[in-house]
Amino acid sequence: MIPEFLVTHSGGFHADELLSTVILTRLFPEARLVRSRAAEWIRPGADRIIYDVGGQYDAAAGIFDHHQRGAPLRADGQPYSSFGLIWKHYGRDYLAASGVPGDHVEAVHAAFDARFVLPVDLMDNGALDPSVAGPLAGLTLPALLETLKPVFDEAGQEAEDRGFQAALAIARTLVEAGVAQRAAKLRAETLVLQQIAQAGDSRILELPMGMPFRPAVVKSGADHLLFVVHPREKDWCLTGIRKADEGFELRADLPVAWAGLTNGELEAVCGVAGARFCHNGRFIAAAATREAALAMAALAVAEATSSAVENRA
Repeated sequence: MIPEFLVTHSGGFHADELLSTVILTRLFPEARLVRSRAAEWIRPGADRIIYDVGGQYDAAAGIFDHHQRGAPLRADGQPYSSFGLIWKHYGRDYLAASGVPGDHVEAVHAAFDARFVLPVDLMDNGALDPSVAGPLAGLTLPALLETLKPVFDEAGQEAEDRGFQAALAIARTLVEAGVAQRAAKLRAETLVLQQIAQAGDSRILELPMGMPFRPAVVKSGADHLLFVVHPREKDWCLTGIRKADEGFELRADLPVAWAGLTNGELEAVCGVAGARFCHNGRFIAAAATREAALAMAALAVAEATSSAVENRA
């Protein structure tokens, strides 16, 4: 079905119908957006998709509400908002229309659902209390989008629609960026896995550019890798690999003698011409050339493995 109308409620808007509108207007750009609670509009019909209003959830009939008794739940019992329902039924088509490769669609759909869609669903249903975030509660995505509602003395449908369109533009940008980031992580994973295979038993992983690498390192089981080297805009980067998704503990730190040094001081201590910088936290360093970066990485590996042997002794 190609709808002629995309129908959601009028009045104050929330993140769930805004984000649903992002998905639907991308798929059906010729459809007219109607914001109304009038019975003739929120009644299912072959020419429309209705969401966040209407008191029913019937995908076959094109109506996606979640406010009614017996509202739809996810398989794990968590509630849907209209955004979750629209993403469930139209998200894969949205990803395909956005250029996500077919073999990545399911993974991106699931990742975006878990980290972007679900929090919106939970907040909209009161199942997640943003106040636990303290001062950050007002900076959640739903809260920020709602700041674009018209103020109390700016009444009328025109003001409401103007606010909705302003919020919709921001919501669209964030959805597109969120999808692009998750799709990029999968592209990076493919590249990193290829480079891991080429690295063999080396403790150093060289990448053709900066990219997310830890998920692929973990997925590959390459527990022997300690450092990553890659070019940046004007220099080369040497970085450690975090032990866990959260926190900052590394598999191996850069040498303590390098901490906080730059240029000539760092060159003198490590003995590598072109050494440019080592962060005081010893998780990242920079060099002028690839050769210098790899030489620093080799020294860091030697010290880390030597220390590991001493600690076991």
